[in-house]
Amino acid sequence: MISKRLEDYIEEIYLAKKEKKELKAVDIANKFNISRPTVSEALIKLADLDLIVYKGRKGIEITDKGVVEAQKIIKKHRILYDFFYKILKIDKKTANDNACRIEHVIDDIVIEKIKELKEND
Repeated sequence: MISKRLEDYIEEIYLAKKEKKELKAVDIANKFNISRPTVSEALIKLADLDLIVYKGRKGIEITDKGVVEAQKIIKKHRILYDFFYKILKIDKKTANDNACRIEHVIDDIVIEKIKELKEND
């Protein structure tokens, strides 16, 4: 299991790849308003986990394993957002903000139960 911050980074890297945009550590630092050395340290951790290939100033590439991890995070977010917004009728911003926070800590079994509940609605 990786930390919330690392999950945010892998998700950002995946979305950039999906949009065919080149992404560098400085882009992540700017997006999350943190220092470049902090991002570089985190990217090295993601590379050690074989989720990305980190090429320093030349950019970042996501591995197949990283794609799977990012898609899992995005799926959790979508299920939570849909549940909050469509089932509980919470406004879009609040639904999205809560989904962003919860997606990092919720157990897979709970996500599956929410998904089942949503499908039966």
